[in-house]
Amino acid sequence: MQNIPDKNAIFPNEYHTSCFIKNVVTAPNIQIGDYTYYDDATDPTGFEKNNVLFNYPEFGDRLIIGKFCSIASGTKFIMGPANHRLCSVTTYPFHVFGGVWEARTPAHLSQLPQKGDIVIGNDVWIGRESVIMPGVKIGDGCIIAAYSVVTKDVPPYTVVGGNPAKPIKKRFGDTLISLLQRLKWWDFEPEALAEILPLLCDPDLEKVEKELRARLQAAEQ
Repeated sequence: MQNIPDKNAIFPNEYHTSCFIKNVVTAPNIQIGDYTYYDDATDPTGFEKNNVLFNYPEFGDRLIIGKFCSIASGTKFIMGPANHRLCSVTTYPFHVFGGVWEARTPAHLSQLPQKGDIVIGNDVWIGRESVIMPGVKIGDGCIIAAYSVVTKDVPPYTVVGGNPAKPIKKRFGDTLISLLQRLKWWDFEPEALAEILPLLCDPDLEKVEKELRARLQAAEQ
């Protein structure tokens, strides 16, 4: 039997700085894929408390992160309740401070703008201290440069950076991107994934493209 890392482990190696966060998150509106890790030398298991900000499940938005994502220290996901009311002349949240202010204003959460879910694809690398804003969708295979503030959706296999984050380049050509999206290696069974790892980590992208094409064609026959 192959010695495959345990997806249900909290700490997958001896360093205890990387945490498979699926196994420590408890909020009902946060969904994390297998093998996605958060790396933090101080408190890697505190991801839900320290890195998912203003999360009130009753508001209705979700944080969905795919499989095999690498999330660097200090990354923050800003949930919808971080917003303020934008539909009136004042943005001040009178209601949350109680008393007559509460009695004379609408419920706070009911007036906040609905940006939707934050959705992170598979095999996404998010650099140190990045900020992902409410409602943002980041595609499979993306790289988010350190200290970026992501305010808009990011297409698959795109490198972005800056504040606000802007596209820097596509990681690969369109053909290889298409092959990878068809392959969906992150959904492989553990043994099948172990078998294909040498190809996934091969820097000869022409060879990788050729072999993936052949593999997909064979699977479709």
